[in-house]
Amino acid sequence: MVFKITKKEELYQALDKVDTNSKLVSEIVESIIKPYCKDLDNYVEFIRECLKDGEHPVTDSELDDFCLNLATYIYFAGGMCEYIGIKDDISKALYKEQFNLARSQEKGTIADKDSAAELLAQKEQIVNICYNRAFKLLKAKVENAQELLASCKKVVSRRMQEYALTNLGGAEQ
Repeated sequence: MVFKITKKEELYQALDKVDTNSKLVSEIVESIIKPYCKDLDNYVEFIRECLKDGEHPVTDSELDDFCLNLATYIYFAGGMCEYIGIKDDISKALYKEQFNLARSQEKGTIADKDSAAELLAQKEQIVNICYNRAFKLLKAKVENAQELLASCKKVVSRRMQEYALTNLGGAEQ
């Protein structure tokens, strides 16, 4: 498929519209998930800062804290993910309801009715998109935090094996 672009400015105007609207949707999505994952985000950032400090490697005690705290934050954020999922379901039902109501009130061909209904239900569709993206984003954050927790546990396990080998080697001497 070849696109025929007559004016470069029109393309940039379309890009600007996408940027403006996606910025708005992103802000809404962020406002939806922030209360649910703020603590998890802050703690992951704290771990990130600890790992950046090359002069002071993470201690065993810190790793233990990482494991315990991450598990707790994951528990709460994971539960909140389901609440956002409920809102996603409700917003989808409201969109469909508004679409069908608008469609039933329109005259003309099926295509005319569908086009008019899409326009009239656009706000509800955007709200649904926001909740759907919020659900997916929070779910991804929880899954990524679970990966981080698994990595921390592997490091703890490796260190325990190293200590056991060191102690075993020291006991033989």
